[in-house]
Amino acid sequence: MPARETWRALYTHFRPHRWTVLLGAALALVGTVAGLAQPLAAKSLVERLGEDGSITGVLILLTGLVVIGTAIEAVGAYILERTAESVVLAARRTLIGRLLRLRLPEVERTQPGDLMSRVTSDTTLLKAVTTQSLVSAVTGGLAFVATIVLMGLMDAVLLGVTLGVIVLIGGCVALVMPQISRSTQRAQAAVGEISTVLERAFGAFRTVKASGAEERETAIVADAAREAWRHGVRSAKWQSVAWSSVGLAVQVSFLAVLGIGGARVASGAISVSTLVAFLLFLFYLIDPVSKLVEAATQYQVGSAAIARIVEAERLETEELDTGRATGGGPGAAVRPVDGPSSVAFEEVTFRYREDLPSVHHGVTFSVPGPGMTAFVGPSGAGKTTVFGLIERFYEADGGRILVDGRDVRDWPLAELRAAIGYVEQDAPVLAGTLRDNLVFAAPEVTGDEIRDVLVRARLDALVDRLPDGLETVVGHRGSKLSGGERQRVAIARALLRRPRLLLLDEATSQLDAVNEMALRDVVAEVSREVTVLVVAHRLSTVTLADRIVVMDAGKVRAVGTHAELVAGDPLYGELAATQFLASEPGAGAGTAGAGAAEASGASRAAEAVGAPRAPGAAGGPDATATPDTSAPEVTAG
Repeated sequence: MPARETWRALYTHFRPHRWTVLLGAALALVGTVAGLAQPLAAKSLVERLGEDGSITGVLILLTGLVVIGTAIEAVGAYILERTAESVVLAARRTLIGRLLRLRLPEVERTQPGDLMSRVTSDTTLLKAVTTQSLVSAVTGGLAFVATIVLMGLMDAVLLGVTLGVIVLIGGCVALVMPQISRSTQRAQAAVGEISTVLERAFGAFRTVKASGAEERETAIVADAAREAWRHGVRSAKWQSVAWSSVGLAVQVSFLAVLGIGGARVASGAISVSTLVAFLLFLFYLIDPVSKLVEAATQYQVGSAAIARIVEAERLETEELDTGRATGGGPGAAVRPVDGPSSVAFEEVTFRYREDLPSVHHGVTFSVPGPGMTAFVGPSGAGKTTVFGLIERFYEADGGRILVDGRDVRDWPLAELRAAIGYVEQDAPVLAGTLRDNLVFAAPEVTGDEIRDVLVRARLDALVDRLPDGLETVVGHRGSKLSGGERQRVAIARALLRRPRLLLLDEATSQLDAVNEMALRDVVAEVSREVTVLVVAHRLSTVTLADRIVVMDAGKVRAVGTHAELVAGDPLYGELAATQFLASEPGAGAGTAGAGAAEASGASRAAEAVGAPRAPGAAGGPDATATPDTSAPEVTAG
């Protein structure tokens, strides 16, 4: 980032704490003044000793200056450190708030581990640069000027020698500073890569173990850690050069001043007490020069961090428009109005990125409420994308998407999503308790409502056998629950939201036949009052729908009932027959009734399109045949 933008960004973080920082700076200046008075007191002490005068008063003054100066500087340092922690806290809260409002395409283009690194690691580097570095630059600069002035008043020749050495070595230090910034930025990027790799491994931990990939993943993380180490060592190398230059400048200046000053004392140009005081000022110069070098170093480190933070802050976010929420100010939950929603797509076109082909090519359909509408079609047809566009996870490139006759772009985002319950394909469960997950979308629900939904989602037996009931911790991403249990938790969570529009994306794909039938009945019951859109490949689910939308290659191919589509659309008839072949053999002895019913319906669908009757169909001899894994499945687009 250009220096002007860096300073502007730093000032944004510094501005709310400027008065506290000024107080800390004032105390630091008082401590600096007390330090500057010490060489003068020492000069007076040497003169008293030469005149055989009393030194008690001078010693008391010198001691008082040391104690008072140290105490004041300690208080100032505490204020600055406390303020620095406040800066980091504010930066993290702001950044987290923005990251959780990112548009979905931005998240999909960015590694989650790298975003987490910017919140945890990069913000920590702000601590020094926004407070201590700034104060060090001001107090160090003032102390440096004051010391130089006092040294000049004592002897201009010795001052010229000192400045000559400092300027020469300072020029070399200035060449080092950009190297510190570059190395620090690369080191922070490498730390973000470590977070990304670890997040990937822990997110698929069972897959890593089942694949025997522990060593390979360890090597990948080790490579990222080695890269961070390499850039960190390079940054440390340049910082050590900068810091050692301070001592080098003072030591060379001391030798030069001692030699030239000794000659001037011998010639009578200056007194011994003047030389002693000058040497004390020279050693005192170490502190302000160190502060200036520290400020410059911290600025280079901080500028690398602020560049990564600003980069994250510039990612596009959603505007939730929560001010239209009822019952409170910003952030209050939006209560949907009563009645089922209607949904309509009008010539909608969409692609995920400019460099990717279009997913939707003029998609058009209309769904009045209430009732259940099923979306079927081959993989990649664009079915799941329909749900993403309704939720406004993505914005359509063309056409219109209407909810209740109103373009979704005209809805306040919080109000739109408050009317929708959404169950995703992978049915994500968050770390925490079972209760936390159930009420995640509707934290205001009552205990009676939770109990009712537990029964409807067939989770009551699970809760009863858990040792801590609803307070049982479900593990990272619900690792302590089975796939079917996670799906039922996701369905229960959506039902507790009391939506007007319910989106179910393969919501029962991991359920056994008994639980699937029960939840199918629940969905059918809900659809009497709510508009339900379902992406499904199981014929038993599809046949319950009031209408079916058949999608293929990003277009709506046909809309109708099961019977109409079997008779009138070859693709649907083929899908229906295929799904019968894929799903029927999986019905075991314990679920023969469900399997037979599904098989019978699929057999009729197959016959309607002229496909051969599947072996093991209802009424056939092989009702529990082994699974036919060669049969393709229709999955979400």
